[in-house]
Amino acid sequence: MYMATGTVLIIDDEEKLRTLLARIIRLEGYTVLEADSLKAARRLLEKEGPDLVLCDVKLGDGNGVDFVAEIKPRFPSLEIILLTAYGNIADGVRAMKNGAFDYITKGDDNDKIIPLLARAFEKVQLQKRVEQLERQVGKRYSFDTILGSSPRILDAIALAKKVAPTDTTVLLLGETGTGKEVFAQAIHQAGKRAGKPFIALNCSAFGKELLESELFGHKAGAFTGAVKDKKGLIEEADTGTLFLDEIGEMHIDLQAKLLRVLETGEFIKVGDTRSTRVNVRIIAATNRDLQKDATDGKFREDLYYRLNVFTITLPPLRERKKDIALIAEFYLRFFAQKTGKKIKSMSPEFLERLQQQEWKGNIRELKNTMERAIILADEEVLGVDSLPSELSSGVLRHHGPLSAFDLASVEKLHIQRVLLHTKGNKTEAAHLLNIGLTTLYRKIEEYRLTTEA
Repeated sequence: MYMATGTVLIIDDEEKLRTLLARIIRLEGYTVLEADSLKAARRLLEKEGPDLVLCDVKLGDGNGVDFVAEIKPRFPSLEIILLTAYGNIADGVRAMKNGAFDYITKGDDNDKIIPLLARAFEKVQLQKRVEQLERQVGKRYSFDTILGSSPRILDAIALAKKVAPTDTTVLLLGETGTGKEVFAQAIHQAGKRAGKPFIALNCSAFGKELLESELFGHKAGAFTGAVKDKKGLIEEADTGTLFLDEIGEMHIDLQAKLLRVLETGEFIKVGDTRSTRVNVRIIAATNRDLQKDATDGKFREDLYYRLNVFTITLPPLRERKKDIALIAEFYLRFFAQKTGKKIKSMSPEFLERLQQQEWKGNIRELKNTMERAIILADEEVLGVDSLPSELSSGVLRHHGPLSAFDLASVEKLHIQRVLLHTKGNKTEAAHLLNIGLTTLYRKIEEYRLTTEA
């Protein structure tokens, strides 16, 4: 038989009824607290923190309906069931508006109390789980999780903390893999929209028509296959934050619609004639030179200036070498725990090889390298033999500036390595490289890469 484990506070100045209810409820497995007045109940609420309250409406020192309005804002997870000897509709309606879980009549509804408590307790448990998950999400995406102590990353964090409490549009600049989405999440969680939706969209992952539908939504019949109305991601992000990654890849025709959202908070769905209003904060990111693109006519100049209100540039990993060991140590612990391996440290040679690399894929590439090394490792200390061949042999060891030819060679080698890692799975490879699938296909053709495992 199922036994509850919550705590119920009974508030009633009729001792016999209170004692009877307490006995019945204890038999169901609940812990029961008793109070004969609202004054005593307030003390128990502060001291014991019960999950549920059964409260009489007519009490010597107050009214249960008013008591709900008093305590519900202070204890939002607390569920309150009101008991009355003489039920009336007006009191019942007011009780529910004040936040009561239910309002029942004594005597006639005694058989309803236990099932009602069970439903109320389920709601309490669900609310506690939601609150726990929100705390975990907030902690996971807080600024404290951004690793690094180099001056440039600390400057970027300081700027992000200053803009987080506002609704200002933010433009994050930086190479692929520098952690732009992590910064966007941290800004969202540290702002007044924390707990509201955070929606991320990679603009390079869709063609123009599909991106328009994904972003703005559509009406049924707007195009072949549109059998029902669909909310776009802008609408899904209403009251929260929309993160637009690789904003520089957005088709110029769609940029005008996005500009309207930023300026008026309105947009028109595909196939619709009426505007939809939203209250959404935009955080955009790109690895392109948007100012140059705007000058060259590849990006709308008015949208660029609207996005460029507050810019934060994230440094590439090669410009924060002192952080490599710290980040590698974090992923060592993370992947060791994930795989169940007892790996304690990295050898000096292993760390030296990590420090020597240029990390064109930045933190994402280092993360993938550490995951692979953990999987391959047989000892408690990571050695160079668990590194990819091009790292263990120093193939990618570069010093000083690179020529255009070298950059292309590095990119070609890296993409080929990722394709081999994914056994030719282009969708997974594009995800690991943080580029659009169409971009990957273009690179494969340009470099004549093999996609066979």
